[in-house]
Amino acid sequence: MTRRRSNASNHSPLNSERRQVTAPATRLSHSAFFADFFVYPIAAAAFIAFALFFDLSRWMASVVAVFVGFAIWTLVEYLLHRFVLHHVKWVKEQHDVHHKDQKALVGTPTWFSFLVFLAFVTMPVLLASTLEVAAGFTAGMMLGYLWYVTVHYGIHHWRIGSSAYLICLRRRHALHHHYDDLGNFGVTTGFWDHVFHTDLSHRNDPDRP
Repeated sequence: MTRRRSNASNHSPLNSERRQVTAPATRLSHSAFFADFFVYPIAAAAFIAFALFFDLSRWMASVVAVFVGFAIWTLVEYLLHRFVLHHVKWVKEQHDVHHKDQKALVGTPTWFSFLVFLAFVTMPVLLASTLEVAAGFTAGMMLGYLWYVTVHYGIHHWRIGSSAYLICLRRRHALHHHYDDLGNFGVTTGFWDHVFHTDLSHRNDPDRP
């Protein structure tokens, strides 16, 4: 049985045209929206510095924790996008605004996401491991999140030149916007879509002839 496309399929992907949106949305000011791009580089650097200098003899563990945190973020990004942004009622309403108005500055306030990192990343890892590992892992997750918000903003707002990586991600994300909750939930990578069989690369890009 063929699944019915969502209303998002009636619109061309990555269309910059403003459309009237009826769902409530957390539309951020420019300063609030772009705060992530300033806060998280500083926060990640602070966590890395703390991890390294807290116990310099365990620098390798701290460095590995950063890379592991960055890699784990890609899975978290996929799961949040697939199961939270598209299925948790109030959050879904916010995300639907982005699908309908892709230039809108809709997002999570930096103060809130930072508290989430502390409560659901730093504290659990700290309880299960050491302080320097928890700090390194948190820094890696924050860098992963920073890369996600940068890429997502870029594929919607930048004029992408010859970057094969960004062109590929832009096409993948365009297919997600067209087919909505059918797949391509990974923004920075398509790895987890392949793992969980939600990759839409076999679909036709509606903007292509």
